[in-house]
Amino acid sequence: MSTLEIRDLHVSVETETGPKEILRGVDLTVTSGETHAIMGPNGSGKSTLAYSIAGHPKYQITKGGVTLDGTDLLTMTVDERARAGLFLAMQYPVEVAGVSVSNFLRTAKTAVDGKAPALRHWVKDVGGALDRLGMGADFAQRNVNEGFSGGEKKRNEILQLELLDPKFAILDETDSGLDIDALKVVSEGVNRFSDKGDKGVLLITHYTRILRYITPDHVHVFVDGRVAEEGGPELAEKLEAEGYASYAKAGAST
Repeated sequence: MSTLEIRDLHVSVETETGPKEILRGVDLTVTSGETHAIMGPNGSGKSTLAYSIAGHPKYQITKGGVTLDGTDLLTMTVDERARAGLFLAMQYPVEVAGVSVSNFLRTAKTAVDGKAPALRHWVKDVGGALDRLGMGADFAQRNVNEGFSGGEKKRNEILQLELLDPKFAILDETDSGLDIDALKVVSEGVNRFSDKGDKGVLLITHYTRILRYITPDHVHVFVDGRVAEEGGPELAEKLEAEGYASYAKAGAST
C-alpha cells in the first residue's frame, strides 16, 4: 500500500503587490485504492494544491510538507516526483510542436521507468490504450496537443495515465471543456486506473457532473485555501443541490 500525505501545507504565489497566500494549512491523506474528490468554488486553491504537489516553480511552499510513502516530495525535482510515482493531468495541457504523441509517450515511459520499453510490447500497449479511449492509431503521429480539440487534449492526458501507470494520479479539472461523450470516455479511463486497486486518485473538479461516472470514496470542500468540510459521496450530492454559497458566506465571515 502507498500513501500520499499532505500536512499543514501553506503555499504562496508572488504578485505585483508581494506574496499572496493561497493555501492556508491543508491536511489530506490519500492511500492506494482510494479516490478523493477536491471540490470548491473558483479561486479556492484546488489547482494550487495540484501544482504545488507536482513541483511547479510558481508556487512557493512556506510551511508544511508532502510525502509519498514517507519520502519528502518537496526536496525532489519535478522529474524525480514523477519517477517516485506521481502523475499530474493538467487542466490546460500545453502544445509541444514538433514532438509526436508516440515519441513523447515512449520518452516519458523511458524516463519514468529508467529503461526503454520493449518496442513490440510497447506498440501493442499504445494501440490498446488508444482503442479504449476511442482514438485512432493515427493520433499517435500527431504533435502533442497541437490542433487538438478540448476532448482530445483530455483523452491524451488519460492516455498518458494509462501508459505511465503511476502510483497516484492528480487530475486537475479533467472534466472541463468536455462534452458528454468525451466525459464518459475520460471517466472510464480514470475508473480503469483506480480499479487496479493499488492506485490513488486525487480528482479536482468544480462541478459534480464527473462524479456521476466516478464515485469518490472521500469528498473535500475547499474554501479560501482550507478544507472547509469532508465527507463521502453524499457530500457531492449536497453540493449539487445547494452549491457553494453557504461555504462562501462562512469564509467571508472568518
